[in-house]
Amino acid sequence: MRLLLRSALALGLLAALSSCSGPLPSDHAVASREAPAASAPDRDALARDGDALLARAYEQRQSNVEVEGEGSVAKVLRDDTDGSRHQRFILRLDSKQTLLVAHNIDLSRRIEGLKVGDRVAFRGEYEWNAAGGVLHWTHADPAGRHAAGWLRHEGTTYR
Repeated sequence: MRLLLRSALALGLLAALSSCSGPLPSDHAVASREAPAASAPDRDALARDGDALLARAYEQRQSNVEVEGEGSVAKVLRDDTDGSRHQRFILRLDSKQTLLVAHNIDLSRRIEGLKVGDRVAFRGEYEWNAAGGVLHWTHADPAGRHAAGWLRHEGTTYR
């Protein structure tokens, strides 16, 4: 069932991504300012390591890969409101690979005011698809069975 839902989500998102260039690649959680932002050298290393892992996962068609990194918003998409609601946007990594982020806004707060060019750090699960891939699980799992992810934008961490 989980695989079927993931496949449906990935297929539904492919159409939205077709206009992007390059390989595309119960409590409600609250945003917090608790997690300190990484220093510039740490951010650079994190971005390089995350870029390399995502490039490898895309090339090898891997899914269920826990990743962490940072990128710039290339495009803000409409929310996916079919089933669980997801805020969607495309990140361009420093490697130039792009990645669709599907952030569950039923389990975490949306990033308000997100715009093209903003930097967003992330931790979540990468799922391969022909369009380049999807990053999801960018929030805590209410059932506690999945590694918690997060997004960080302008000093605020969304879990």
